[in-house]
This record gives sequence, C-alpha cells and structure tokens, in this order.
Amino acid sequence: MNIVRVISLFTLLLAANLTLAQKTPPPGYISIPASADGIGKRYMDREISGVMGWQGAAWLERDKREREERTDLLLDALALQPGMVIADIGAGTGYLSRRMAPLVMPGGKIIALDLQPEMVNILQAEVKRSGLAQIEVRLGTVDDIKLAKNSIDMAIMLDVYHELAYPYEVLSSIMQALKPRGRIVFVEYKAEDARVPIKPLHKMSEAQIKREASIFALGWERTVSTLPWQHVVIFRKKE
Repeated sequence: MNIVRVISLFTLLLAANLTLAQKTPPPGYISIPASADGIGKRYMDREISGVMGWQGAAWLERDKREREERTDLLLDALALQPGMVIADIGAGTGYLSRRMAPLVMPGGKIIALDLQPEMVNILQAEVKRSGLAQIEVRLGTVDDIKLAKNSIDMAIMLDVYHELAYPYEVLSSIMQALKPRGRIVFVEYKAEDARVPIKPLHKMSEAQIKREASIFALGWERTVSTLPWQHVVIFRKKE
C-alpha cells in the first residue's frame, strides 16, 4: 500500500469518526415518579426541581437577603466591567439585575429574562422604579434564551439552573449567545452543606454543576465559595 493510499484511508476514517461524533445524542431526560419538590424528570442523575412561582416574589426581595446570601461578595466575584453585556437568566424580580446594572456603565447593558409573564410584570415594575434604563426586560421560553449569536459577555443564573425543565437546550442557546471567551456563571445553593436552609432539590453540588457543564465547550475557570449559602461556579467558553 503506497503512502497516498494510506493518507487517503486515514482521511476517510477520520471523517467517519467526526461524523459519528457529531451524531452522538445529548444526554436524555428520564421520566420518574415526581417527588414533593420535583417535576418527575431526571437529567444526568438528578431530578429537576419545580419552579418557584411568581407568588414567591416577596421572598426574593426580603430585607435580610443581602445579609443571608451576601450579594456583595457575589458582585465582587463577577468582576463586572463597563461596557459588558450580561444576560440574567431567570431574573425574577430583578434583584441581581438592579445591582449589576451600575457596574457595567458606561456603555453596558443587563438583559433580564424570566419565563413567567406575571414575574416579568413585577420585574418591569421594579426596573421602572429603579430608573435603571440599562436593564432590558424580556420574556424568555423554557428551552431557548433567544438572544443573538455572539451578543453577550456573560450569562448568569442565580439559583435558577436547577429549575430549568430543559437544561441542555437552555445551555446550548446560551453557548450560541456567548461571545468568544464569554463566561457562564452558575450560582447555586450548596448541596454539600446541610446547614444551608434550602430544600434538597433546590441545591446543587459543585461536582454536579461541573458534570453538566462538561458536555459543552466550556472550561472551568474558578469556584468562589466565600458566600455563606451558595457557591459561584464560573466557566469560560472555549475558543
């Protein structure tokens, strides 16, 4: 067999392997009996939790939230800069969006998305009351954030990812929207700490977050564990 035929055979095998890899299906969803706080749907060995409804908006704005969760430490960890475009996925009442908005000025923007029309109405009212014109409120969908390709510097999900009914699809859409080297930030209540007063399905371990992020072209950058209840797990989109 001459060298040309060897190279040709190698090229064909490589192409076949790439085609096979491209057809590898994403992790699937498994239907299970629903637990008290779950939706009866398992993804990568965890049950997806139910969504906190818009009726819980007051809890998101409770007076002691800053003291309990130390949002100031979260903002320090994000290291926001003027001019950045940030997508706040599952923004709720806009508690975090309103605190991030001054840090991306001048020239930056916060895109605050939520799935519940009632919550979006509350979010719009809170944003209007704040006078922060750099916050853009949008109604999202369950499986797609519907943002333009390469349009955001960072996507953050504050106590949200564990509630996504379609985590694979949502992360896929975030990856499309992220600029090259953009970041995805997961903020989740620490499953490793039994003292955190949150229901188990509304917590996630750092290991589980890393596992679910690993199927995308993301590189783990760092984990910030200084917040009392949550860890901040930061990934960067690979080139």
